[in-house]
Amino acid sequence: MRPIRVASVVLLSTAAFALAAPTASANDGGTTPNVTSFGFTVSPTSVAAGATVTLNATECEEPLVRVSSGIFDTVELNEGRSATARVDADAKPGARYEVTFECKGEKGTTALTVAGHSTGTGTTSPSRGVKAGVGGGAGGLNGTEIAAGSALLAGALGGGVFLMRRRSGGNT
Repeated sequence: MRPIRVASVVLLSTAAFALAAPTASANDGGTTPNVTSFGFTVSPTSVAAGATVTLNATECEEPLVRVSSGIFDTVELNEGRSATARVDADAKPGARYEVTFECKGEKGTTALTVAGHSTGTGTTSPSRGVKAGVGGGAGGLNGTEIAAGSALLAGALGGGVFLMRRRSGGNT
């Protein structure tokens, strides 16, 4: 019976670790546009404050597509032609803005990220260095999440020990 007890503790511990681990998500954070009956793009998807972006919409049956965002003035694309928009010079580096394309009342959105500061050449310079050494997963944890994960692990291990002691007490 001892191998069954050990196996049950291992299974409970594995389940606790699986529940405490962060889950993967199909949402990529807004970099992929949503599905519409017409196509649209913002290029580039990451731009410096004060720089310009190119807006394009295809396969819209109406000659006019409205493009709006909180980071630039509303732009109208006529007859399927692309247009440019200047990003606000005071846009905060690292901020992500939603760009909305509207064709015949149907709306599609995609994200536009403000990166660094404009150097005047169309390229960007980073605002600060990268956060290295934590593996990417520990950067977003707060005290509540750590406490909840610890409580789950402690509960699973305590439950396994309780079951092992209860079973071993009845066999002697």
